[in-house]
Amino acid sequence: MIMKIIKHIFDFQRKHFDKGGRLERFHPIFEATETFFFIPDHVTRTGPHVRDSLDIKRFMSFVILALMPPFLFGIYNTGYQSSLVSGLPLDFFSVFAKGLYIVLPLVIVSYTVGSFWEGLFAVVRRHTLSEGFFVTGLLFPLTLPPTLPLWQAAVGISFGVVIGKEVFGGTGRNFLNPALTARAFIFFAYPAKMSGDVWTVVSAVKTRAVDAFSGATPLALACVADTSEKIEIFLAKGGYAFSTLFMGNYPGSIAGTSAFLCLLGAVILITVGIASYRTIIGGVLGVLLTGHLLNFFADASNPWLSINPFYHLVMGGFAFGIVYMATDPVSSPGMETARWIYGFAIGALTVLIRVFNPAYPEGVMMVILFMNVFAPLLDHIVITFKLKRRIPNV
Repeated sequence: MIMKIIKHIFDFQRKHFDKGGRLERFHPIFEATETFFFIPDHVTRTGPHVRDSLDIKRFMSFVILALMPPFLFGIYNTGYQSSLVSGLPLDFFSVFAKGLYIVLPLVIVSYTVGSFWEGLFAVVRRHTLSEGFFVTGLLFPLTLPPTLPLWQAAVGISFGVVIGKEVFGGTGRNFLNPALTARAFIFFAYPAKMSGDVWTVVSAVKTRAVDAFSGATPLALACVADTSEKIEIFLAKGGYAFSTLFMGNYPGSIAGTSAFLCLLGAVILITVGIASYRTIIGGVLGVLLTGHLLNFFADASNPWLSINPFYHLVMGGFAFGIVYMATDPVSSPGMETARWIYGFAIGALTVLIRVFNPAYPEGVMMVILFMNVFAPLLDHIVITFKLKRRIPNV
């Protein structure tokens, strides 16, 4: 009954937004709002009829579905870390409510501000709103520390949408991942809010209210490991055993800590044919092979050289980045061989940055953006190579 009333409202108001109506300019906004409630009823009227079960809306819906495991865990983990250091109850519902209170405003700001820019460009250019922002608007806040001020999140998503996507023509024409572009801008514009003691929100410590608690992430802790002790042992003493790192119950970005749930998301995306398994497996191989090669050059002055390569997979945001960011179909290569190279390079460069630049141990963000730039070149090289292998016509 309610949906029939809503449908009647849209049908009654449509004449004002159609061609020739007084609100014709705002037709993209009207259409986007209507398709939020109802599946588009447009049908093909002339041949040829090309049909595909995976349209853009369903494509984005599957990505959102695959993001739910790390998203929901991120809410819980954020609330757990905050409650733990604040001396608050640690039962599931209290922890989840606390996490929701912290995370939900960031998500709302991301969607609200980003939708404003998407709608503005759609109105000016007179084209329909793309569903692609539903993914960008959720990915961006999930890569942030939970203590980031809301106004900085608004600035970041504005930069990501406008500079990272719209100036190039909108969804499908951007060569950089918009969510990562937004995060990179925040990282360099407001570094104090993106590194250091920013990973745990504290409601109160004893009688004093504070903004954040000094809780080191595994990557930050590994960087101060004693050169005479293996990083794995040092992390275990700090409470970060491999199983803890794999499950993700430690301070970090909102949804980037659990390698296990990112693996679950990868299975979903690969099964429905959205993410390329070549990019993901290539990234894992790049990490493991590079890590094993560096083990041969182990030096007491640099404990990172001797770390077990599997730790690179579960520490920091590599799992989240390779599954949800590197597989972006717009900013990643389209050729199958190029995807292997692209993924491998992301894994290898991430390890090299962590090993040789301990001041910036979380390198996966910049590595993916760097490889976004080279994605068209990789496609070009692969296509050129394939063309040269063709037998010339005689």
